Amino acid sequence: MKLLIIEDSERLRRSLVKGFSNLGFAIDSSGDGKEGLGFGMSFAYDAIILDLMLPSMDGLEVLRRLRDARSATNILILTAKDAYEDRIKGLNLGADDYLCKPFSFEELHARVLTLIRRSHRLQSNVVTFGSVKLQLDLKQVSIDDERIGLTPLEYSIVEQLALQRGKVVSAETLLDRLYDSSAQSSRNALEAHISALRKKLREAGVEGLVETRRGFGYVIA
Repeated sequence: MKLLIIEDSERLRRSLVKGFSNLGFAIDSSGDGKEGLGFGMSFAYDAIILDLMLPSMDGLEVLRRLRDARSATNILILTAKDAYEDRIKGLNLGADDYLCKPFSFEELHARVLTLIRRSHRLQSNVVTFGSVKLQLDLKQVSIDDERIGLTPLEYSIVEQLALQRGKVVSAETLLDRLYDSSAQSSRNALEAHISALRKKLREAGVEGLVETRRGFGYVIA
């Protein structure tokens, strides 16, 4: 999954980037409202974490412009504990959720997962394909309840395809969601990771979970 974090506190921003990166998320971040809006307009994200008190453009204006541009990305706003009116304005402008500062990282992670599940019409953090079980909160894949030792990138490939189950996902879309927007990546590298993933699944007794549609992309049918 790919997140955009727009937060002007460098200390908090770095903490959030580190925390979500350790959980396997691809992260873009900014401490500036206009720059953050530029990221939101230019790239696709599974969710945006948006502070309201930002330099150059406040968070409510960033939110308004994203929604005016018909962005459907999940947006969670961060507000001060006593900023009741800002929370109301944010929700009325199209925010999907809010969280008051100070907060625990665990709660923020849970709220982000809830928004992503909702957008994909999932009832829980567990997605199953026969004997294969994907756990979004634990970032792990198991087969017949035996955990498979996937690398973070291999897991992220399964995760993205599972969230788009039945839909062909192009190599370009996968690369965009697997890496932050400044990373250098290639289709050949992606194919190598998918080959390694298939080998591990095959060794665990699962064939054909990730299918290739030549000229189009990849799919979990």
